[in-house]
Amino acid sequence: MFKEMRKSQREIFGEDIIKILQSGEYGVLATISENGYPYATPISYVYVNNKVYLHCAVEGNKLDNIRKNNKVSFNVVGKTKVLPEQFSTEYESAIIFGQAFEVNGDEKKEALMAIADKYSPDFKKEGLAYIDRAINKTCVIKIEIDKITGKARR
Repeated sequence: MFKEMRKSQREIFGEDIIKILQSGEYGVLATISENGYPYATPISYVYVNNKVYLHCAVEGNKLDNIRKNNKVSFNVVGKTKVLPEQFSTEYESAIIFGQAFEVNGDEKKEALMAIADKYSPDFKKEGLAYIDRAINKTCVIKIEIDKITGKARR
């Protein structure tokens, strides 16, 4: 179903992948549009309990695409360093293949709180008030992971 990694000597596993997902500043969500083209969007996210959560408006291209075909990929690039004299780059990245679902209720609120904790850890009280005001104008997507790969040159 999924191809093997071409440069398997650079493949990373387990905790190395999880660290990238936990520390990544943003990820790129790729969906398939109704005309068959990929649609990739950089987006804030949080990785919790082996799932990825992200938030967006209650309408838009991402949601239209997910509602038609919920298979997605999600990519996070961690630390990078250009090595000009080697014509190369040190890098670390993770790619998730999974299925995306809209979530509601307690799961939605918990995901929004986890996102706020990740990006605004010093503003928990304000974050909770913001979530309470915006929760009905916000959609939360959960990606259930089917396969995850990681790759690094360090």
